[in-house]
Amino acid sequence: MQSLRNKFNKIPRGPPLDFLICQGSPLFVAMGIENKIASSKIILGLDPGTSVMGYGVIVVQKQEIKLLQFGVIHLKKYVGHELKLKKIYDRVNQIIEDFMPDEVALEAPFFGKNVQSMLKLGRAQGVAMAAALTHGIPINEYAPKKVKQSVTGNGNASKEQVAAMIQNLLKFKKTDYLLDATDALAVALCHHFQGNTSTKKTQGWGAFLSDNPKRIKS
Repeated sequence: MQSLRNKFNKIPRGPPLDFLICQGSPLFVAMGIENKIASSKIILGLDPGTSVMGYGVIVVQKQEIKLLQFGVIHLKKYVGHELKLKKIYDRVNQIIEDFMPDEVALEAPFFGKNVQSMLKLGRAQGVAMAAALTHGIPINEYAPKKVKQSVTGNGNASKEQVAAMIQNLLKFKKTDYLLDATDALAVALCHHFQGNTSTKKTQGWGAFLSDNPKRIKS
């Protein structure tokens, strides 16, 4: 117990970061996230956005699901879309280095009427994917309705309904102001519930280019 307390005291407590961390488990991290528990799988769920981007990290061990950490990356304060993209890449990359997930689950692009908004969202999703691909982590994409259906049983569930179900499944306190974060956790849980399979899966840059030849310009 004393050695565990010593590890906990060694957790860095630097200045506030650009993203909000809440309801996490620093004790679990202190126990040595770098030494993964045998037969466990860590999944990082991402809900890309250009104003707020949610993330959630869960660990599955023998079908028991535990919450490691979740939060949001605030992007409104950054001027210029290019800077926002850089911050998304940097923060997702940092989260990956902190938790070393085995797989990343991402909410797939949706179709909307605002072309400019879709373009910006697509870029944010691409940058998040790039961060995972840089580490060679498999990426799984799920449509928003698929995520809602998997978690709540209703493909048209509201964000609040999704959050309530996530809170019940992972047993944490109510957080109305972090719906983007609970959406990210929903993506991670959806990936687990689907048996770690999806309609779209990318395992690296080579696989991504092979699956998307039309995106390559000569």
